[in-house]
Amino acid sequence: MNERLIELDTAMHQQGLDASIITDPKHIYYLTGFASDPHERFLGLVLMRGEEPVLIVPALDAEAAHATSSVQRIITHADTDHPYTLLKKQLRASIHSLGIEKDQLTVSRFELLQESIGAQSYHDIGPILQSMRVKKTPEEIVRMKHAINLIEEVLRQSLTRVQVGVTEIELVAEIEYLMKKLGADGPSFDTMVLSGPNTALPHGIPGQRKIQNGDLLMFDMGVFANGYASDITRTFAIGDISKELTNIYNAVLGANLQGIQSIRPGVTLASVDQSARSVIELAGYGPQFMHRLGHGLGMDVHEYPSVHANNMDLVQVGMVFTVEPGVYVPGLGGVRIEDDIVVTDDGVDVLTSFPKELTIIG
Repeated sequence: MNERLIELDTAMHQQGLDASIITDPKHIYYLTGFASDPHERFLGLVLMRGEEPVLIVPALDAEAAHATSSVQRIITHADTDHPYTLLKKQLRASIHSLGIEKDQLTVSRFELLQESIGAQSYHDIGPILQSMRVKKTPEEIVRMKHAINLIEEVLRQSLTRVQVGVTEIELVAEIEYLMKKLGADGPSFDTMVLSGPNTALPHGIPGQRKIQNGDLLMFDMGVFANGYASDITRTFAIGDISKELTNIYNAVLGANLQGIQSIRPGVTLASVDQSARSVIELAGYGPQFMHRLGHGLGMDVHEYPSVHANNMDLVQVGMVFTVEPGVYVPGLGGVRIEDDIVVTDDGVDVLTSFPKELTIIG
């Protein structure tokens, strides 16, 4: 077994689990190296404490699984097979305690699992996997940096397409074309380009609005590449903008810088949020910063930890999360500046490098 499977096996032993079944495709990739989107078909990694794991895959994925999986025991099922019958054959006759992923398992699939295996008790192994994933390895950081470099190059090239009269959705189309052209697997979330008053919508939907002089223009976007996500937000000025919009920009930039400066191992995530938030509050825009400071980033674009004012969990070396303060004034506009950081022994490395100073384009 590889190091991650050994770590999971040890945790199962500590929690008294006889077996575990991993069904989240991303966790199977994380633990075995095999990446797949099985759609409605069954995909499962069966772990019996102290025994060699078994990977159950759809027959159409057999070749890819044998080529990439670190797990040697691979069993396939055709569309006409009942995969839970195969699953039952891989487990001991009697399972007392079974580990499952509660956040991933649907009720219907849990019922099939219960019917076929009939364990006496079920335990969520999501927290174990979360604690493993939160500390990124150097190899994972390299992959994330690649995804970040890709999205920053996409942004760099996209800015050359910006001009007065182009619509938000036209820019989205250009951006997502560039993502694939430059080598990304695809966007890590719905690409967001907002202009003018629309920038006051933290999760606005790009539409047919045409960019105008005096607008703010916000890009929030990311890509998946080699299994890992990037996420960056930058806000620009189209020609001269009002003094209030400039003040908002400066407040958000100050909060971004202060938030990053406050990060070090052992402080609470709540304190990081508050450090950034205090800058915006001092500028008089506290109520207009209505979301958390950031979120974890890795194989998912949103994962643990959540960086908000009530999270008293401690910052740990190897964590990767975003720092993205924002101010949103309805009818006027909004600014968000988002960076991706990794926690180091003595602070942080900022993985994003795209300039953050107020830049006039168009």
